[in-house]
Amino acid sequence: MSRLKAIQNYVLVRLLIAPVMIWTIVTLVFLLLRVATGDPADAILGNRAPEFAKENLRETLGLNQPLWFQYLSYLKQLLFLNLGNSIVNQGQPVWKIITEHFPATAELTIYSMIIAIIIGIIAGTISALNPNTVIDLISRLFGIISYSLPIFWVGMVFQLIFAVQLKLLPLGTRFPLDKIPPDKITGIYTIDSLLNGNVYQFFTSAYHLILPCITLGLLLSGIFERTVRLNLRYTLQTKYVEAARARGITEYRIILFYALKNALIPVVTILGLVFSSLLGGAVLTEVTFSWPGLGNSLYQAIAARDYTTVQGIIVFFSVIVVSVSILVDLVNAYIDPRIKY
Repeated sequence: MSRLKAIQNYVLVRLLIAPVMIWTIVTLVFLLLRVATGDPADAILGNRAPEFAKENLRETLGLNQPLWFQYLSYLKQLLFLNLGNSIVNQGQPVWKIITEHFPATAELTIYSMIIAIIIGIIAGTISALNPNTVIDLISRLFGIISYSLPIFWVGMVFQLIFAVQLKLLPLGTRFPLDKIPPDKITGIYTIDSLLNGNVYQFFTSAYHLILPCITLGLLLSGIFERTVRLNLRYTLQTKYVEAARARGITEYRIILFYALKNALIPVVTILGLVFSSLLGGAVLTEVTFSWPGLGNSLYQAIAARDYTTVQGIIVFFSVIVVSVSILVDLVNAYIDPRIKY
């Protein structure tokens, strides 16, 4: 079987498994939400509302139906790409909540990913080129500590230092409340401001992105640091690098065009994992920085026992993670001919 045919078969299998994975996630979330304590009627009407009013609300929302009936009804809605309506937000469609808030999460995720990759590659490269030195030790400690620290704690510390004490960066906003945000095209402020030709809005948006993006990117850069360090040290010891040195090629060119190029291939492999971590970290980051993204909406929906919104957002995130995972596998197979599926 040719390599191309093997990759095609692998992608086909992944595409067939993807709906099963999403269905499993949907089922688990559906059951966990209904097993957990709390009642959406209490969240909407309050604990002091009369029982008959709560019962009428449960009947209106279909919460008094048998669990299996609710489950089958929800699966039927998903087949038609209907995520339902929010229980708490006055019946607002979940798709509308996603389209309104996901651009903020996407913007936070994209720039955090860029920061994580840049810091991780630089730290990992410096560490690999200076093995068993103080620099190597500091870089390794950075990789371990950065990935171990809780995002919400680091976010609060950074806010306290840079926003409250030093007053260098804004606190908990995406755009100044007294300013008009960019006209919506993509929903990503930095891109929309450039498309609208407004440089002031671009720098204002970027200014408000600095603190949450550095927090999230810094803590996830440890994954890239450890991956680049290990693979670059291994690559520098391979025979083709020794052959390049024997031909008189400068060390700079060897590191940049031979060793580092091949050492970065595994970075693509872990992009799917890091992307999943970014989405999970975005929830905590958005809550910590009051960022109006989809992660913050998910947190509020969980607190309000808004079943449909929680299910819809998690399904949306699941589809993104599964799609990115398949895409990363394809890119990895394309850039690394040694991979066989």
